[in-house]
This record gives sequence, structure tokens and C-alpha cells, in this order.
Amino acid sequence: MNSMRRVLAIAAAAVLLSTGGAAVAAAVPVHAPTLRAPAGAFQELYVPSTMGPVKIQVRWAKRGGSAALYVLDGFRAPNDHSQWLTDTNILHQFANDDVTLVFPVGGRSSFYTDWYRPSRTNGQRTTYRWETFLTRELPAFLAGYGVSRSNNGIVGISMGGNAALTLAGRHRNQFRFAGSFSGFVNPTFPAWDTGMRLAMWDEGNFNPDDMWGPRSDPAWARNDATVQAAALRGLPVYVTAGNGSPGVLDLQYGAVNTLNAMGLETMAMIAAQLFRDRAVALRLPARVDILPGTHNWPYWQLAMTRAHPMILNALNIR
Repeated sequence: MNSMRRVLAIAAAAVLLSTGGAAVAAAVPVHAPTLRAPAGAFQELYVPSTMGPVKIQVRWAKRGGSAALYVLDGFRAPNDHSQWLTDTNILHQFANDDVTLVFPVGGRSSFYTDWYRPSRTNGQRTTYRWETFLTRELPAFLAGYGVSRSNNGIVGISMGGNAALTLAGRHRNQFRFAGSFSGFVNPTFPAWDTGMRLAMWDEGNFNPDDMWGPRSDPAWARNDATVQAAALRGLPVYVTAGNGSPGVLDLQYGAVNTLNAMGLETMAMIAAQLFRDRAVALRLPARVDILPGTHNWPYWQLAMTRAHPMILNALNIR
């Protein structure tokens, strides 16, 4: 990672920060490229957005192809890197594939959605606009590097799982595959809004009322992958969750973490089952796997291994 090229990223961030991040959506990208980065290279870049400069980590396609896979983090998404890169072997899994891997950085407790306003309970100054970023600003930026705007897949874990499905359903001209690993894909299920409220309070003191309004607001149903499952018709979809039972992969995390991971994954399992039932009712050919495991990274690495051939097939990568 020490050899990553940072010059363009630092220059872009400096210019944007010097202007206070104002009007970045309308501005020409500071480091708009004229040539595609070397095939197979890894880079960290900053993308101008309505939220200010957003860091992305990118591993360009092996042979310069235009397909891309957007990979979303979970609830505790760090501000400096994607946990996919530190906690899984995803780069190795896709090392020989002609697909660009795109890792947006940050967005903890955001649910990768467009919020109504900044969270009033933690002094947040900028309104989260993650749907706008992932479906407008980021693809426009990547197009400058030769990445397709329409031949993309999207996967996410936990918080990012529900977002991957809802974003793919609403932006069918962009995504050709969607995957949710241990995602909470039915946030309107009774009392789950309370669970989300407690989780968001714990992770940064965020207020869901500033995200989607009160539970009665239509934004909750709009951002519920199970409610919106019909929008995924005709799209390859993979949903997976563990059954909450721990195994040898959990030994590295300790008893407290494992107990928490068991509880979270039991909720994710219920959500996956509800999505499966909805997909069956709608006659959607979504693949839904419920397998042994908890809410931890080793299981999501295995999930990506299972999804890998589906992703390549959906993006027509040979």
C-alpha cells in the first residue's frame, strides 16, 4: 500500500478544501484525467461531490476493461479506508479479472442514502448524499478513466447490503448485478426502526429522523429492499446471511464480539428470509443462501467467493 499514488488525490483535496468544498458538484474535477490509469494498478483518489471530496480506493481492471464492481462497507465504515481491503482477500479474488473494483470510503451510519438534512444529534455539518454520489457523481468521475456508466455491479455487507439492492433497483441503467451479504434488507419490519435508531446512536450519535424522517415517512419504504423487490425483476441478485451459529472463523474475535455478531446475524437471517419469501411471491429468480456463520468478515469473504462467478457472468467478463 505504501506505493499507492497519492499526488493527484492530495492536489484535488487541497484545492477543494481551500474553497470550503463549495459548489463542487458543478465544478470541473480538479484532476480530470485524459488517460486511463495503468491496467491492474491500485490507486486512491478523491472525487468531487456535494458532500465535499470523497475518497475512493480503486483497483483498475486487469486488461483495461470498462466493467466495474462497486463494493460497499458496513455500519462502522472507516473514514480512511475500505474494510474490504484490510479484512478480506478481495483483491486476490479478482486479481485476474478484467473488472475495476471501486471502494467508496466513509459513510458510517449513512445507509448509503440521500438524507433529508445533517444529523442534528451529533453536530454533522454536511448532509449525506450517498445515493447521489454513487449513481451520479462517482460514475461521471470514473467515466473519465474509461469505466462504463452502465456495466456495473454493486455489493455491500450489513448496512451496505440493503443499499446495494435498493440502488440497483432504482438505477437499472447503471447496475447489472446486486448482492447483499448479511444485509438488513427489510428496515420497515416492525420494531426494526427502533433497532436502527439504537445502532445509529451507538455509531456516531446519528439521528434516523434526519435520514428518512419518522417511521411513517414514505422514504422508509422507498429504501426497503424487500418492499421494493419488484424493481429488481430481471436483475441477477444474490442475498446471503448466516444463521447466527459461530464456528472456527469466529475464534479470532473473542467472546463479546462473537456474541454480538451472533445476534446481528440472526437479524440479518430473518431479513434474508423475508426477502426470499417476497422474491418467491413475485417470482423473482434471486438466489438466497442461509448458511452457518455470524456477522463477521471471514463469512463475507466466503460470500464474495460464491458471488464471484455470478458477478463476472452478469458483467459479461470472460
